[in-house]
Amino acid sequence: QVQLVESGGGLVQAGGSLRLSCAASGGTFSRYAVGWFRQAPGKEREVVAAISRGGGSTYYTYYSDSVKGRFTASRDNAKNTVYLQMNTLNPEDTAVYYCAAVEANNSYYTARHHREYDYWGQGTQVTVSS
Repeated sequence: QVQLVESGGGLVQAGGSLRLSCAASGGTFSRYAVGWFRQAPGKEREVVAAISRGGGSTYYTYYSDSVKGRFTASRDNAKNTVYLQMNTLNPEDTAVYYCAAVEANNSYYTARHHREYDYWGQGTQVTVSS
């Protein structure tokens, strides 16, 4: 059983940056692929990024078109933490951001749909003002 806790959200002006963290406990974190999702009021939860469990120093990432080139996912398995660096934020990025995890059978698997994930954090609010 894996527990996930997000942090790093807050209020930022358009064009600014935030780094979200997702700290895991209760499992062998290096075995899990992780995804970042967001949900804005009145909208469905959508994936923004996913990162494979990796092997050694190599891992694979996926980004939605809406964040590609602006957001970067990374992980530090020694710290049981996944990060989402968010740059050039705009008001459309305002949402509650969630991290999620699923145990992966290989080092390259990136899960891109919320139904693929078994464990979820409680979310952290990101608000971008114009």
